[in-house]
Amino acid sequence: MTSKQRIKYSTVTEYIAGQPDAIRPKLQQLRETIRKAAPDAEELISYQIPAFKYHGMLIWYAAFTKHLGIYPTKGTVLKFKEKAKPYVSGMATLRFDVDKPLPLKLITEIVKYRIEANLAKEELKASKNNSKTVIAKNKSS
Repeated sequence: MTSKQRIKYSTVTEYIAGQPDAIRPKLQQLRETIRKAAPDAEELISYQIPAFKYHGMLIWYAAFTKHLGIYPTKGTVLKFKEKAKPYVSGMATLRFDVDKPLPLKLITEIVKYRIEANLAKEELKASKNNSKTVIAKNKSS
């Protein structure tokens, strides 16, 4: 396989198994931390990396040679900018060095925040749809 070819993973377990031995335990720890923070979330592969979905996408994560990355959305990184400062690596990216302990408390807080944000967004969308229905009914009366 050339360096430009990529393996297409169909499950998160397959993705983790495909990573170097040295990275797998930390990647599994990240996965378990997210799963514990979002026990009802669906685990999937999205953009060829692991992700969790609960009332919309919650978070993506990936393994690299020297770091693990999580991708919780731009707004989330901004919300946690002070706590996440040592890990910020872009507008929607946090990087964790594989040689250092994962900030499990921060990761848990981020995932729980994403759950709340997704539920709030869903609630807002539902209320807008209900408003449109009421307006449409009033116009037809």
